This record gives sequence, structure tokens and C-alpha cells, in this order.
Amino acid sequence: MKVDNSQEAFYTETEDFWEKIHEQRVASGDIVGWDLWQLLPGGEDQGYQYLTVTIFNDPVKMMNAGAGIMESARMAYPDLSDEELTNRVNLAGGSRDLAVRLYLKVVDQANEDYEMKPGMIASFDLMKAKEGRYEDYEYAESETFKPYHQSIVESGEKGDWQLIRVLMPQGSEVYATHITVNMFDNWAQYLNSMEFDGGMTPDLQQKMNDGINTRDLKWIYMGTLLKAVRK
Repeated sequence: MKVDNSQEAFYTETEDFWEKIHEQRVASGDIVGWDLWQLLPGGEDQGYQYLTVTIFNDPVKMMNAGAGIMESARMAYPDLSDEELTNRVNLAGGSRDLAVRLYLKVVDQANEDYEMKPGMIASFDLMKAKEGRYEDYEYAESETFKPYHQSIVESGEKGDWQLIRVLMPQGSEVYATHITVNMFDNWAQYLNSMEFDGGMTPDLQQKMNDGINTRDLKWIYMGTLLKAVRK
């Protein structure tokens, strides 16, 4: 999301309004969860200030993400008429620019038991696999980098790591083909993780270098989880 500085308060109100609708969508089984992240650096000339994530357990539901929203809105706000709800939903668009939408799939993970909570920190690393190296890139992430991230998790200096594949859009002109996400309880844990070098050997370093050569690291955003809706 791109949010103008003058629209920050309006955008906050907008997401507060939508949070209740997403709570109802989770209760109804339409979605598994919904997150709101604040991104850094976050300057108006540095990309995006916020990120929302809607979580599905069914790809068909993901592709029909808008199904049932108005019904959930009615249940979340029973005192509002359909006209009032429609106006509120349409008004939300004025608070931000929905600049990019991606359809994603988590294809690997270091710690499935990690519990995400508001206030936690994550890095979102946007990767683009080099031409002809798509499968090589995913193999390197799962076979070389994942075990290393798991060792950081086991040391208590990271919460989780995920490899996420971009399903849509596709094509040679896409900005990123994958996203890796590193999750931390707080900034202190993140900073401590930067000093971690346990288990590094010359052979592992060479494998990591080979893996790095299968992709381009396009951009890294840091994010703070502001809201998380789950059952």
C-alpha cells in the first residue's frame, strides 16, 4: 500500500474498519487470517508504507478473494444499512493506493510452530530467479539456506523463515519471482541474529555462494506487524 503522509490517520481508520470484517471472514471460514504490516524505510519515494496479507487454505478461495465480503461486512456491522456499508467500503479506497497485488504460496518453512504476534519484526526479501535457474534457486533455498535458518531458530535468534513463490503475476518482466521472509520477536532478536555465524564451514559458504548466483536480490523491506487476525 502507498499512503500519502496526509492520509495516515484516514488509512488507520480504514484498516480498523476492515479488521472487524476480516475477523468475521475468519469466523465464517472464508479465510484463515489477515495481517497488517508497517514497512520500513517507508518514505514516499521509497516504495510502500504498508502491506496487508490475506491467508487462505484453498487456492480456489484465494482466486475468488472477494466472495462473501459484503455478507461478512453485514455480520460485522449489523447496525449499518447496505448503502452505508457500500459507501464505507468504497470510501476506503481514498485512503491508500493499492499499488501491487500478488498471489503467493508458501513452499517451505523453517518453523511451523512459530506464533506471529503484533509487534514482531520481519524482513521481506524480494528475489528474482535468474533466467533458466528457477528450480535451481528453489532447490538452493530449501537444501542449503533452510537448514542454516533452522540453526538460527534453534539458537533462539530467529522465529521463522519462509520461502514464498509468486504465483501471479508471471512473465519475464515481473519484479520478483519469490519472497523470503525472516521473522523475529523484536528488534533486539533481529540485531542479534546479524552476528550469528554458527555452523558456517568453507563447504557451506561455497554452497551458499552458488545459491546466491541463482537469483537477484531486488529489495529488502523491514516490517512491523501491527494487526493479526486469526481464530
